[in-house]
Amino acid sequence: MSNHAPIAIIGAGPAGLIAADILSAAGQRVIVFERMPSAARKFLMAGRGGLNLTHSEAFDRFATRYAEAAPRLAPVLEAFTPSDLIAWANALGAETFTGSSGRVFPRAMKASPLLRALLQRLNNQGVELITRTTWLGWTDDGALQFAEQPPLHAAQTLLALGGASWPRLGSDGSWRKVLEARGVSIAPFHPSNVGFNVTWSKHVKRFAGEPLKTIAMRYDETEVRGEAIITSYGIEGGGIYTLSANLRSRTPATIHIDLRPALNAVEIEAKLARTKTSDSIGSRLRKALNLSPLAIALLHESGPPPRDPAALAAHIKAVPIRIESPRGLNRAISSAGGVTWESVDESLQLKALPGVYVAGEMLDWEAPTGGYLLQASFATGVYAARAMLRKAPALAASAAR
Repeated sequence: MSNHAPIAIIGAGPAGLIAADILSAAGQRVIVFERMPSAARKFLMAGRGGLNLTHSEAFDRFATRYAEAAPRLAPVLEAFTPSDLIAWANALGAETFTGSSGRVFPRAMKASPLLRALLQRLNNQGVELITRTTWLGWTDDGALQFAEQPPLHAAQTLLALGGASWPRLGSDGSWRKVLEARGVSIAPFHPSNVGFNVTWSKHVKRFAGEPLKTIAMRYDETEVRGEAIITSYGIEGGGIYTLSANLRSRTPATIHIDLRPALNAVEIEAKLARTKTSDSIGSRLRKALNLSPLAIALLHESGPPPRDPAALAAHIKAVPIRIESPRGLNRAISSAGGVTWESVDESLQLKALPGVYVAGEMLDWEAPTGGYLLQASFATGVYAARAMLRKAPALAASAAR
């Protein structure tokens, strides 16, 4: 282990911890600073739903999930692919499996075993983890400044403080002012992968917490298949999260839900035509299409549904839902915005602050749920760490002279 000035990592989330693994395995002295009482709190929260690490789809398709940031993230993801992340997790003892949807999970279906194994490895590799320590910026002579620790002169620094979602778990975007004061451009934060407010009637609101399964949702030219969950405040779930990037700045807006995407309107009409017209709408919908009580309630939300089979079929294929506004950053799974790509070079080093790198959700990118968020967080951490290693020999030689 090197006795020279340490490499400092600010933030003990996925990006910071995997970077610490890469750097310490290569013999670098690493100190990780975390302002929360323990590491990776948001990572652990994500693990409550099964910890979707990554996705097994073809890489060309995978890379497109990052929208406008895809060209800049592509080389980062190519350097640490989903297969690489799976191998890394397996090596830590968190054996993975691929679900029927292509999503990749640890067999334990939670984050804590993987995190424990990683923290143990870091400890074995000499990484020092200092918690309850708030980073404030730099002193006049370039040392890292902390609220609870003496200043530290680091050989290199990796900032991995997260975005601005779920602030109670540690990522509150408070670092923005520090970097802007140093000439770093920051794109405004917006909630991503977030639920939306909808004013439901009492008939729909009583289904709060129930899912709408095997549906399709449309907004503008985008259609996604998946699930949604009706909540007391509105709607959330994987399908609506995918639409959130397009929706959040255009609300109020109307989306359309296809309650039976596997059938076309003609097929639905034929099934309805075989039911008794004397039956209630609800009875016909249950018998012909096996629609759930929640789905039937949604069909009534914009007024009494038509009884004519053709008109009713068209309604089933495009149930209008009036979206009022997105939930805030404090309830978003992730955030858009952050350090702009123009502010970093090809190695994720800040142009305004040589020797300082950025990784994870601090960078201005967003992606849907499904493994894409964690993959990019881990990959940017690895990419920055490797760039720091390429510079480390030169720094060591300089210090020895």
